[in-house]
Amino acid sequence: MDFTAALPTFVVTLREGFEAALVVGIVLACLEKAGQTKLNRWVYVGISAGVVASVIVGLLLWQTLKGLESNQGIYAPVIKESLEGIFGLIAIAMLSWMLIWMTQQAKSMKSEVEGAIQQALINNNNAVKAIFILIFIAVLREGFETVLFIVAKFQDDIIYPTIGAVSGLTLAAVIGVLLFKWGIKINIRLFFQVMGVLLLLIVGGLVIGFLKHVDASVAIFSNVNEQLSWCIPGSDSCILGPLLWDASNVLPDKQFPGIILKTLFGYRQILYLAQGIAYLAFLALVGGLYFRSLTDRNVVKKKEVSPEAS
Repeated sequence: MDFTAALPTFVVTLREGFEAALVVGIVLACLEKAGQTKLNRWVYVGISAGVVASVIVGLLLWQTLKGLESNQGIYAPVIKESLEGIFGLIAIAMLSWMLIWMTQQAKSMKSEVEGAIQQALINNNNAVKAIFILIFIAVLREGFETVLFIVAKFQDDIIYPTIGAVSGLTLAAVIGVLLFKWGIKINIRLFFQVMGVLLLLIVGGLVIGFLKHVDASVAIFSNVNEQLSWCIPGSDSCILGPLLWDASNVLPDKQFPGIILKTLFGYRQILYLAQGIAYLAFLALVGGLYFRSLTDRNVVKKKEVSPEAS
């Protein structure tokens, strides 16, 4: 076990957990303003239900992969590698989408949540249900992204990744309390920008891992069915093309500092051509969209605070 495995899950859950903490804080503030603090307990019920549901989903996915490891079927290794690749792809898609979507929607999130709560309080009969569903979905969405990330990136050992996830969620909750309960001033925009860059690089590492699982599944399948071999003849890998570098003796990714680079920035001691191209393409596409959304948001903000032309 290596404690560095806790770093990426800490970063992911800190960012994702803080998003959920913002929703929770806005809802609690709305209920207090409306004099409906008696409904606060349904906020906490929604949080608990979302966390439990996320943990159950994570355990089911992890047990599925572990079950395939012990399965003696000829195609079990192929299925396991394929599932790990699918989980990784889904995690990449969800985290990338949330990274860009949250940046674009951050400005309107407060008004949208407040509007939903006010509408629920008007329809008093549906208030409890609306509050529970809003909180449950907010927590489950962030929790599902996190468990997918953990399962996709860490299959052999989930102890330290889980510690990192719990630590990230705890810190996110503490920041939420400081922000809404004690009125501590926090630069939320800067927080999300810094965490967004880290998340972008971490997800880029998932892209490399996803292709590794795809290559392994195709290689195993080709070994099982030699007549249907899909591997590229004469290539260093099965389908990833020639070897770009092998830094195993110079900067191994299982020892410091290589393991830190692997954990946070997607570094691999062995990298193939397709992985390098996909990593750069991901950073260019998703990173470009992310930084463009930051720029667009800043432009809109400047327009709002600038005086009107006479």
